[in-house]
Amino acid sequence: MANTLSIVIIDNDAGVLRRLSLALARGDVRVFAAADPEQGLEIVLREHPQLVLTGLDLPGMDGLEILDRIMAFDPAIDVVLTASMAAPEAVVRAMRQGAADYLPKPVKISVLQARIEKLLDDAQRRMRAWKEDRQPDATGFEGMVGHSEALMKLSSAISRIAPHYRSALITGETGSGKELVARALHRRSPVAAGPFVVLNCSAVVDTLFESELFGHVRGSFTGATADKMGLFEFADKGTIFLDEIGDMPVQAQAKLLRTLQHQEILRVGSLVPRRIDVRVIAATHHDLRRGITERWFREDLFYRLSMIGIEVPSLAARKEDLRELTDYFIKSFATQFGREIRGVTLAARVMLANHRWPGNIRELENVLGHACMMASGSTLDVGELPGYLRERQPGEPGARSGAVPIRVDRSDDISLGSHEKELILRALTRAMGNQSAAAVHLGIGRDALRYKMKKHGLDCAPMARAVAG
Repeated sequence: MANTLSIVIIDNDAGVLRRLSLALARGDVRVFAAADPEQGLEIVLREHPQLVLTGLDLPGMDGLEILDRIMAFDPAIDVVLTASMAAPEAVVRAMRQGAADYLPKPVKISVLQARIEKLLDDAQRRMRAWKEDRQPDATGFEGMVGHSEALMKLSSAISRIAPHYRSALITGETGSGKELVARALHRRSPVAAGPFVVLNCSAVVDTLFESELFGHVRGSFTGATADKMGLFEFADKGTIFLDEIGDMPVQAQAKLLRTLQHQEILRVGSLVPRRIDVRVIAATHHDLRRGITERWFREDLFYRLSMIGIEVPSLAARKEDLRELTDYFIKSFATQFGREIRGVTLAARVMLANHRWPGNIRELENVLGHACMMASGSTLDVGELPGYLRERQPGEPGARSGAVPIRVDRSDDISLGSHEKELILRALTRAMGNQSAAAVHLGIGRDALRYKMKKHGLDCAPMARAVAG
């Protein structure tokens, strides 16, 4: 991110726009003003500002709709609403939906400047944290390894949401790290000192869900020989994480909804409700909207949970982090197994880069754990990687109805010098001449790739022209 920060002001009063623009303008801040909400949103999409200042009661589109559309675009953007004191309910709703702050009208310039200064300082601090150089084994934000744009947006959303949420829904593919996100939300929330309780909904027998979540009293059913505390009571003053909530029975969903609405539970067999103070994070890889249509997930529960939603990117969407994740897992397993393993060969790194990773980070971890156990030397080579990585996945270039092996020479001259040219050619072919993409496949920088191409007399311009033609 450049050092210059951006603010978008949306207000239908030309005098207010002019006054606020002059008050906020300074050398390191660009201010964009729009009298029309649609025009203002276009500026937001184009400029991706750190902060938006908008009225709550604009003609044509109110501030809540503007807020919703900005949060859908990027929840890391700070939205400050200006509102009259006659609209307290709308202000409360706006804060729940992700607004960073609100100011009563007429806006006092000194108060506005102080609030804006703090919000912009926070934004700069978040971005600086991502720009700091880290060691290869550093785990970055809340244990999340990598520095891709997708991961940066995820961390920004967590930072914004954590102080305010009461319930949240995390979605993403299996193995993408949803529990890691849930733990990050808890650690950055006001209840971080409280317990973090996990329930895997897919591992609970349907008839025991209510007892697991809410507890039971002695004699309430066969086998209930004593009173039992449920997970919600255990998580009081903390967070409960309901993993794979799409596997929760509909009957249990109804009682969960009541718990979310009233912050109280009723043990099975008891008539006495118990007050609790628990934040609820749910996660799923299922399409819950389809579940609503097919009647295996309650619509009211979905909307209750998804007021705050976080989507975790797949490993394919953050391929830039593959090298750092690989190095992190290798170091971790080397320590765990007591082995001297320092990294991977270029051939093995190319093979890892070429894989689609349908199992995401969990699959990568398993692959590297297997490789570190099988390693015979200090560097992992293709022979230590699972055999299925040598097969191209359906839909990839060169894939046929049967698996096509990616053949890698296992002779003793697998040195970088003797096979570097072949690997570079293969990467360039796979990337259709795109040097940046080829560099990612090889796990090296673009400048390094250009140097090696020059050394080997390689020119991908004819290939690029052929693709373009």
